[in-house]
Amino acid sequence: MPHAIADAIWEALPADAEPERFAARRAFLLAHVRAGERVLDLGCGAGEFSVALAQAGAQPVGVDVAAEALRRAAARAPGLDLRLWDDGAPLPAGDASVDVVWAGEVIEHVADVAPWLSEVRRVLRPRGTLLLTTPHHGPVTLLRLALSPRRFAEHFEPRSDHLRFFSPRTLRGLLHDLGFEVAQLRVRHAKILVRAVRA
Repeated sequence: MPHAIADAIWEALPADAEPERFAARRAFLLAHVRAGERVLDLGCGAGEFSVALAQAGAQPVGVDVAAEALRRAAARAPGLDLRLWDDGAPLPAGDASVDVVWAGEVIEHVADVAPWLSEVRRVLRPRGTLLLTTPHHGPVTLLRLALSPRRFAEHFEPRSDHLRFFSPRTLRGLLHDLGFEVAQLRVRHAKILVRAVRA
């Protein structure tokens, strides 16, 4: 997503907006991160998860394509390690330099997921962990959308920044094909929660 579009989206968000299902997603993240681990918070937004990671004793590195998001994150916690990423460029982290990559509600915004996941794999240490969440598009969701033209139109609005739609099967297959072993995959509250290991 180009910086100008990402910044425009962020500038339209209220300064006090909380990430969707923040408490549940934070609990999922912190359950799989140990103190001292270096965690790449990919799509860090205003830094809420990076702050939670730091408070838990981890070493977060916040990365986002939106300068406005990083500005808000820096205002929230001035000591955070924050990095602007040019979409399509290599991630601003070295090879095998992080223990965990956290991508909460990010993959659905990615136009070309194969190079994106390849970059995630590159920065993870061997047997490093990818934690991600994304909206669930299973049979019940699809049926609801099929039965309501209004919901269908809203969900697949062409100006939306959601570009990809996953079911557990399609997400598991994608991760397997790109060099990850899925250790845990579950659906809760219309979200897919995944813990995968760099193979």
